Amino acid sequence: MTHLKNISTYISKAIISILLLLLCTTVSAQYQYRKKTVVVEKDTIPFFRGIAISTDLVGPLMLSASDYGQYECALKVNLKDKYFPTVELGYGKANHNDGTNINYKTQAPYFRIGCDFNILKNKHAPNRMFVGLRYAYTSYKYDVSKADFKDPAWGWNVNYNISNVSCSYHWIEAVIGVDSKIVGPLHLGWTVRYKHRIACNEGDYGNSWYVPGFGISSNTRLGGTFNVIIDI
Repeated sequence: MTHLKNISTYISKAIISILLLLLCTTVSAQYQYRKKTVVVEKDTIPFFRGIAISTDLVGPLMLSASDYGQYECALKVNLKDKYFPTVELGYGKANHNDGTNINYKTQAPYFRIGCDFNILKNKHAPNRMFVGLRYAYTSYKYDVSKADFKDPAWGWNVNYNISNVSCSYHWIEAVIGVDSKIVGPLHLGWTVRYKHRIACNEGDYGNSWYVPGFGISSNTRLGGTFNVIIDI
């Protein structure tokens, strides 16, 4: 009987020892896991990733289909596929008749400067989605003329002609867009823009009808581009 009791005691101690060993091993493993440092793989992509040259197709289509529009190109610098400092240069034109024989005419260059940020999780993918901001400026002159008309009081012919009214316009644009690779260096992309005037000088004769690069001054808030892009 005493022999069986000794065996039982031995087995109990062995089981307790095994449980204590398992407990110590588990605690040690958890401690080592907590101490382990997470190693983040370093981004080895170069800082300078190239440039892109693009031209907009919307402006020339507007110019061919209506009485105003623009020609525009852009230069974009790629920094680590994340940041894209951008310069946009254009030439806007308008030759508008409002239906009462009053004609408005202007043409002038403009520029925008700003930066886009790639918001896709995989920054190095061939396609990009971005948001950005632009500061824009133009200095232009406009002419307003009206064909001869009869003065209602005196009955003689009168003409109306204003020439070379000097103006300037400052505005900002919030931009969202997409850039998709088609083949090789060829990309296609589009942008949607919200425009907000921040300062202007429109001369002595009231608001100008069209502002190069901005659009129709009285109601233009949204705009957009469709771009053919070459990555270099």
